[in-house]
Amino acid sequence: MDLINPQVVDLSRFQFALTALYHFMFVPLTLGLTFMLAAIETVYVITGRKIYKEMTQFWGGIFGINFALGVATGLTMEFEFGTNWSMYSHFFGDMFGTPLAIEGLMAFFLEATFVGLMFFGWHRLSKGAHLAVTYLVALGSNLSALWILVANGGMNLPVGGYFDPTTMRLQIDSFADVVFNPDAQAKFVHTSVAGYVCAAMLIMGISAFYILRRRHMELALRSFRMATLFGLLGTCAVIALGDALGVEDYKHQPTKLAAMEGIWNTTHPPEEPWLLFALPDDAQQKNYLEIGIPYVLTPLVTHSFNTPILGMHQLEEMSGPKIRSGIVALSALKTYSETHSADALALFKAHENDLGYGFLAVQHAPNQDVSAITDADVDQVVKATEPDILPNVFVTFWSFRIMVFLGGYFLVFFAFAALFSLKYTLVKHRWFLRLAVLSIPLPVLATEFGWITAEGGRQPWTVFEKLPTFLSSSSHSVGYMIFSLVGFALLYSIFIVIELFLMFRTARLGPQDYHHETAQTENKKGAFGLNFLNGDR
Repeated sequence: MDLINPQVVDLSRFQFALTALYHFMFVPLTLGLTFMLAAIETVYVITGRKIYKEMTQFWGGIFGINFALGVATGLTMEFEFGTNWSMYSHFFGDMFGTPLAIEGLMAFFLEATFVGLMFFGWHRLSKGAHLAVTYLVALGSNLSALWILVANGGMNLPVGGYFDPTTMRLQIDSFADVVFNPDAQAKFVHTSVAGYVCAAMLIMGISAFYILRRRHMELALRSFRMATLFGLLGTCAVIALGDALGVEDYKHQPTKLAAMEGIWNTTHPPEEPWLLFALPDDAQQKNYLEIGIPYVLTPLVTHSFNTPILGMHQLEEMSGPKIRSGIVALSALKTYSETHSADALALFKAHENDLGYGFLAVQHAPNQDVSAITDADVDQVVKATEPDILPNVFVTFWSFRIMVFLGGYFLVFFAFAALFSLKYTLVKHRWFLRLAVLSIPLPVLATEFGWITAEGGRQPWTVFEKLPTFLSSSSHSVGYMIFSLVGFALLYSIFIVIELFLMFRTARLGPQDYHHETAQTENKKGAFGLNFLNGDR
């Protein structure tokens, strides 16, 4: 088996990570803003007060900018699977492509069809009909996230499929198992609610900017209050659902869980600390400068006080028999593909569950051919392969920590925001309003680090324990990958500049259709993000 140039694999990974992280800056805001708009418009329909219609239309404009850029950045990603990840597409395409096809037919078309009516149907639809359209847009965006995360969930917990040795593909045998994959379901709810936190912080930050400037006060104060309650409930849900997702990792992806918590050796409950700070050393396989809270780790991860958590050293040792079995499976599969021997097929079936570990051993086999491994070589190959089962511990550990620490900050922030808003003292706390503006990007940053945790922690697999990443990419040249990487980076950078320009401009000018400030007056008050710290004296 000829291995793909490692530089091509790394460049393919970097390009997909770049485009995914760019795209994921828009996704959470889209998910959250749709339901925020639906909630505000519901108040308008119930009360009939014009201010809530103005709020819906203004924040709808912010949503429209984000939605358009989200679609533009998301389209290219699907092409990357075919161009840069051909082996992955062949191996896992049936299980990955089916949910994506349903997402396009059921969710994206629903969202895209009704989003136009939501923007341009104010004077053509009744209040109730327009509200129904807004809810359909919200439903479509969240259904879209559901099907995408069902596809991603199969990469982390590949259930509902079987490997066909004739076609060399994973094929669906239980669509219900694919849809109700516990990893996918936990991740969908966690990700969606994280989007609500992003939307709440964006609305609060822009509203705080208006309050500091003493502009659009009624719209800003009402928006701030609704977003505060939305954000507080969303943050509590994110934390609870994140815990549920962590339990799924503990059950099904122990290497990811151990890397997230920096656990090199199996724990001895209950006194094991949860690490606040550590410097994991992947080369030496140990941590430096550990600072932790004792008696927290075991109940946090296992929901018990006496269950040990496997460490990465022990997980490496436990992978040895799987690697040996996988070598047998891959050798038998090669023989079957050449001879269609019934004996080879029977031998493969006996070791089929460990095939992925056989793929993982390929890079350490003589001439990248596991069938060439002799009895004298097998121990050496197994020992060389064992460390490969671990992700980058430093990246996984710290991306998870940053996400968790930001989640704790949001809980405290929204609690104070609710207190100040409900007591009608918000305008007196100018320091807090400034903090709200500065905090706008933090929830998006938290979702980015969450995505890095999920995807980086799954390594070295594209499909967990089934297909290694180094075998998944296409065999392009290094020059082609550099060219396409630079092209994507430039294109997406332009998208980001457009997004920020339109967002800042819309936020700076405010809801001009309903207020009498002129554009000249707005310009005199200074650009958004530069003069807000001093406010209006």
